[in-house]
Amino acid sequence: MKNRVVVTGLGLVNPLGLDVDPVWERLKQGDSGVGYTTVFDASRFPTKISAEIKDFENLPLGQDAGLWKRRARHTCFAASAALKAMESSGIQEQDLDPTRLGVYLGAGEGNQNFEAFSRMVAAGLADGELDLSRFARVGLETLDPIGELEQEPNMPVGYVSSIFNAQGPQVNCLTACAASSQAIGEATEIIRRGDADVMISGGAHSMIHPFGITGFNLLTALSTRNDEPTQASRPFDLNRDGFVLGEGSGMVVLESLDHARGRGAHIFGEILGYGATADAYRVTDIHPEGRGAIRCMRMAIADAGIDPSQVDYVNAHGTSTTVNDRVESLACREVFGERALETPVSSTKSMMGHLIAAAGVTELIVCLMSIRDNVLPPTINYETPDPECNLDYIPNASREASCNIALNNSFGFGGQNITLVVGRFRD
Repeated sequence: MKNRVVVTGLGLVNPLGLDVDPVWERLKQGDSGVGYTTVFDASRFPTKISAEIKDFENLPLGQDAGLWKRRARHTCFAASAALKAMESSGIQEQDLDPTRLGVYLGAGEGNQNFEAFSRMVAAGLADGELDLSRFARVGLETLDPIGELEQEPNMPVGYVSSIFNAQGPQVNCLTACAASSQAIGEATEIIRRGDADVMISGGAHSMIHPFGITGFNLLTALSTRNDEPTQASRPFDLNRDGFVLGEGSGMVVLESLDHARGRGAHIFGEILGYGATADAYRVTDIHPEGRGAIRCMRMAIADAGIDPSQVDYVNAHGTSTTVNDRVESLACREVFGERALETPVSSTKSMMGHLIAAAGVTELIVCLMSIRDNVLPPTINYETPDPECNLDYIPNASREASCNIALNNSFGFGGQNITLVVGRFRD
């Protein structure tokens, strides 16, 4: 018999705040964390806006700040969110078997040192050709080896494991925008089959850098509504023109129900269902008929052992891109059938931007807050309905409504689809 898996700790580092409750309060108010990019000079880029972590230098890390000065932004985000999640769980006060504590993250790559890289290129150029020997020599003289190591996407999981002496399963997956949701789904399976009692799971990412912005601009995926930053992310609105890039981290503490009960833990909710599919279509486009998304949602609902009619709220992937929003709406109509128009859907990316690898876990935490407070967060900037997006998107203002079961979609570049179903804990 599979172990039931519950959520006992939550942590967030987010453009709207540096912990769960302040982020949740701003989401309920419909506040936006989008502004002009300051991490680097984006004034000459087609997209000059993003959803940044504010006050990064004062990010609470619970250790000597000097230890973190050479760490990448995504590593610092992950460590801070994990510390908050573990603190909220109260589990550090327990006598844990470290071999039964694991870490499964969906973290993205770290930031490169673009200034140093540019100096290497400049030094290596001669007569229009790149002299690799001079390029390498300057690199060996100027690059920080720790900084270069921080480009690896598995660095956050390594640091988080070491902070908490987690000697159980340790994995990082990087499936783009689906990564942290997939991490939670797979961490759930590890506990279900009995290979760990506790898993720290979630994700971290920061792509607010010149290469990240350039890459998404080349894909025409980013909004260029630079004159109205807070209005740029407008999922499901007819006049949407792309997503707003965000950054941050979200972490949850997952436990087997027996382990959580044994220590008298507070339970935020239960992971009921997990679905994972691939579109097997184009790496930058969701399948136009939503075949992977539909199958993924149905898989998660079946895994939860519920009927689609029991879903009270859908936190959509809802990127604010033309194709994704249309196809996800189609998929919801197919899955929920006659109740599609009665099933509330919203995209909180309208307020915090798209956190890429960290998006899924962040939105799962939002689902847990909705269940806790019976409040559904809005989709802001919803002004002009799109005939092809005709669901109840909770426009512009949060809504009080009974919420016992929520569904969270994460659809990544490359065609990865993850759906999680989370519910109010019932004995």
